[in-house]
Amino acid sequence: MSTVPAAVAPVAPNTLLARFPRALTILVTASAVLAPLALILYQSFLTAPFFDASKKVGLGAYRFVFADPDFWQAFLNSFTLAVGMTLIAVPLGALLAFVMERTDLPWKRVLEPMILVPSFVSPMVLSFGYVVAAGPVGFYSVWAQDLIGTAPWGIYSIPAMAVIAGLTHVPNVYVYATSALKSLGSDVEEAARTAGASPFRVAATVSLPLIAPALLFSAVLVFFLGFELFGLPLVLGDPEGHLVLSTYLYKLTNKLGVPSYHLMAAVAICIVAVTFPLVLLQRRLLQNARRFATIKGKAGRMKALPLGRWKPLAMALLLAWLFLAVIVPVSGIALRAFVTNWGIGVSLLDAFTLDNFRAVFEEPTHTRAIVNTILIGTIGGAIAVACYTAIGFATHRRNDGWSRFVDYLVLVPRAVPGLLAGLAFLWVFLFVPLLAPLRATLFSMWLAYTVVWLAYGMRLISTSLFQVSTELEEAARTIGASRGRISREITLPLIRHGLLGSWLLVFMIFEREYSTGVYLLAPGNEVIGAELVSLWQGGAIDVVAALSLVNIVLVAIGLAIALRFGVRLRD
Repeated sequence: MSTVPAAVAPVAPNTLLARFPRALTILVTASAVLAPLALILYQSFLTAPFFDASKKVGLGAYRFVFADPDFWQAFLNSFTLAVGMTLIAVPLGALLAFVMERTDLPWKRVLEPMILVPSFVSPMVLSFGYVVAAGPVGFYSVWAQDLIGTAPWGIYSIPAMAVIAGLTHVPNVYVYATSALKSLGSDVEEAARTAGASPFRVAATVSLPLIAPALLFSAVLVFFLGFELFGLPLVLGDPEGHLVLSTYLYKLTNKLGVPSYHLMAAVAICIVAVTFPLVLLQRRLLQNARRFATIKGKAGRMKALPLGRWKPLAMALLLAWLFLAVIVPVSGIALRAFVTNWGIGVSLLDAFTLDNFRAVFEEPTHTRAIVNTILIGTIGGAIAVACYTAIGFATHRRNDGWSRFVDYLVLVPRAVPGLLAGLAFLWVFLFVPLLAPLRATLFSMWLAYTVVWLAYGMRLISTSLFQVSTELEEAARTIGASRGRISREITLPLIRHGLLGSWLLVFMIFEREYSTGVYLLAPGNEVIGAELVSLWQGGAIDVVAALSLVNIVLVAIGLAIALRFGVRLRD
């Protein structure tokens, strides 16, 4: 009787069927992630747009870009902006995390959601808020002129943009610093306090040095985000001609007067060449931060440090940041949405109007943008979470080559700023005839959003999956249950609350997204974020104000629901 050698034994049909969904999931994910990037790379080595019959392979696009002084000035401005916002956001975010997590500061439950607001409000909306609040004729500027004769600030410069970007990116540092501080025991801090050290000295010499890996990760993250900024430089830099890499790319067509996809692709590759190593560095630093052995007291005991006479100073620091980063821009938008015009000598009561909202709700394009934004946040967000969950199950508790491939794959979109991702997906829809009919539908926006936020969504899903004990899955496996059945009948029901929380967080992210849809914007698929960029470029300030306030309300509703269901906003 002959036997088949083990090395070439056929795979059972049921095993093949079990592997098929995983293989299909990985294939679809790889296609959605790599196809747009491959098309950018291909286009960058052409001498004309890919649909131009005269195109040739060459380095002409790179030669043009590298010979353009505006490119190098934009690169320098991006670098300066990234460094400046990092120097502001990291120390301030770390200090706020210490005050909120390690001390007896009052009203923490009320203050923490407010600290995270800039993370969920569109940067385009915040940027516009600073213009109408603190610009030359902004509300606060006019009031300052009435009080002291001048407004002692300016917002249309690279240093001013760095300050504003630093203040609004504090939550990015706060989230990671707070998570790291939770792992510290309080014995060492208490010993320092007993020796007479003030709370802020304890922070500077004990607590924050112990979470140095997390702070270093946050610094790289904020520096990276500085290179992908688009809304802030577009709104605050455009009036004075200050270009950064993202706005330089956006202005290339205007610069030449003709479509210049090959030049835009070359700039996109240059940006990715800067950002992708930073993303890999973030991954390495995050792994090191998780392995970092912190000093703990008995059983990781935590005790809030009494602020004592420093409590007013700590509260003043926190409230000052909230005023500058949240209240100023949001109140500026709220006020501007309800006035016909504003300037020196204009009274709020005399200028009060609801016409700006009538202009929004009586224009079909704007109402469609609102409806589409709600749809892409609710239904699209739910489908996106389902996709992230499928990818998560395909790699959950596996340590093979494919899982490691997906682990790196999900990082790729993180290295591509939203503006570039939207441009790349536009090219995909133009390049692939089968997808061309979908280009002007909401599907194009949803696909781009889902891929751009893939790393964020996978982090949410992974957090939920790893909360499920391995014993339950192993017990089911010992009685013969397949991986698919274990996922459907054990893991999935146990993480349903985590999936709900993930959906609410993805809803808020999709509601705030703006840059990804700029190049995909077409009649029928309008969303608020991309519509705001278009309206701002057209000078429709009144409509921008009203639509921005609508966007803030939608995000606020999502935030309220998330808090009501006990969703952890820092996941």
